[in-house]
Amino acid sequence: MSEAAKGGKLPPITELKGRKIGRILTKMGKVTREQVNEALQLQSQRRIPLGQLLIELGYITEDDANLALAAQSGMDTMDLENADIADSIIHILPAETAVAYQVFPIAYDAPSNTLTVALKNANNFRAIDDLRLLMGYNVRPVVADPAQVTRLINKHYAKSEESLSDLINDLDGDDKLDVLKDRHDESIDLDTLMVAVEDNKVKRLLNLVLMQAIREKASDIHFEPFEDEFKMRYRIDGVLYEMMPPPRYLALPIVSRIKVMANLNIAERRMPQDGRIELVVNGQQVDLRIAVLPTMFGESVVMRVLDRSNVRLDLDRVGMRTDDLDVVRQLIHKPNGIVIVTGPTGSGKTTTLYAAVNELNEVDTKILTVEDPVEYDIDGLVQVQVNTEVELTFAKSLRSFLRMDPDIILVGETRDLETAQIAVQASLTGHLVFTTLHTNDAPSTIARLLDLGLDSFLVTATIEGIIAQRLVRTICQRCKESYEPTEEQLMELALTLDDVKGRAFYRGRGCDFCAQSGYKGRRGLYEIMVLDDEMRELIMQSASTQVLRAEARKRGMRTLRQSGLLAIYDGLTTIDEVVRETLAED
Repeated sequence: MSEAAKGGKLPPITELKGRKIGRILTKMGKVTREQVNEALQLQSQRRIPLGQLLIELGYITEDDANLALAAQSGMDTMDLENADIADSIIHILPAETAVAYQVFPIAYDAPSNTLTVALKNANNFRAIDDLRLLMGYNVRPVVADPAQVTRLINKHYAKSEESLSDLINDLDGDDKLDVLKDRHDESIDLDTLMVAVEDNKVKRLLNLVLMQAIREKASDIHFEPFEDEFKMRYRIDGVLYEMMPPPRYLALPIVSRIKVMANLNIAERRMPQDGRIELVVNGQQVDLRIAVLPTMFGESVVMRVLDRSNVRLDLDRVGMRTDDLDVVRQLIHKPNGIVIVTGPTGSGKTTTLYAAVNELNEVDTKILTVEDPVEYDIDGLVQVQVNTEVELTFAKSLRSFLRMDPDIILVGETRDLETAQIAVQASLTGHLVFTTLHTNDAPSTIARLLDLGLDSFLVTATIEGIIAQRLVRTICQRCKESYEPTEEQLMELALTLDDVKGRAFYRGRGCDFCAQSGYKGRRGLYEIMVLDDEMRELIMQSASTQVLRAEARKRGMRTLRQSGLLAIYDGLTTIDEVVRETLAED
């Protein structure tokens, strides 16, 4: 093979744009004319793209073909083999961002705020959009050999992950930010604020916080201003962990940077605002729901992280025991009726409902959902988001659903009598309805529906089953160890030493994998109450919640506390978790 064919300096884009792919690959030195002619001969017989044939013949790689297609479309290409890139350019992008998006910074033009980055693939448009959003630059993409990009990322970023403490220390002494010291938020004018918002160190700090949160699978990120400090906290597996706080005077630029990214009004600091940021990190869609709340000492922000790769929309994977799973599958495959999932905020109700609907999501089934907000958009579902500003409520959406010929309806939450009545009407006219309520357990859901104002005969005619649930943290498998619980710990579960004789108990010792917490991940505890004729008769007789609970247990209902005990005995969770999440039984 010629020197050119071994690789060398890439020709200018003017010589490649719009040319035939064989000519581009020849110009790039990837193939010879004889090899292109051989592939063309084959193409006349097989009618498949020339690039694919050259790959099959072993003359080029898929990376070579991608590079040629990028050049053909007019995107600049670059040979990074002997590239000499200044440290100041490399440090423009945080290590986490470069690794997550597989891009490498090549040049920066300050007057136009343009950052040139090398991509591995011309189709990676989403990385360009996300970098513009995260870092605030005008981004100019060039395409380079993927192996070269990988080599540069590994060389400059693999061992230089920036720590939060280093970056926060680096923020002290920044002239653009020092002007904010000793000034009240109200006294900072918009021009001064915008200079701080566009400061590269503020962008890097926020970027690092986001990337760490996504990597640690946090569900929420909290930014909270107080009189003398500005706290940042992650919620991981339902528990809040505090990060090193940045200086108090950075509260306003950090919050304002978030508002800029979410297209919110940074001049409005007196009213709550809601927004959304969409990213693709490591090839996974991540939605950030932003809620801004004015407080005594500034605006508090919570970012809800909706990472599709982190959610298990599969009934087999939400933590149900085999017998519970069989009961739930019987409920969700009924032709009509109402199935209610109940529990406090953050107990996994929405995930369970999505998993159920996902299982029923077939081409011959019309499924409509109304949610506030729509947390995950799923192909095949017609999803409506509540919008109170235009009076698009649960009830109004649900009323319209009945004219849309649905088979299954999902109502994000039943909050009032009107929504409950229309759900009942939908059920009585042959639809299967899924919804959620906020109650402590399954039996008390009946009292809640009657309190809303539903007639008992409508409750008994439509409700098929109620699923109460909680989430408990699971023991970290890397540092799991057995231990003997104390008598006091057992008493919290109303157990004696005789009750647990011969049983093993486990806990997490704490390791780097679980951030010394002893826990990694969460699973559900379930209490499933199925309504049969006897239970319906009790409801018609206005039986109390205690009577309904006792009757349901006689019929085989496993309470949340009992589900927790089984999870403890299976070595999945700890006594502390079950005590924290479930109520003692009567």
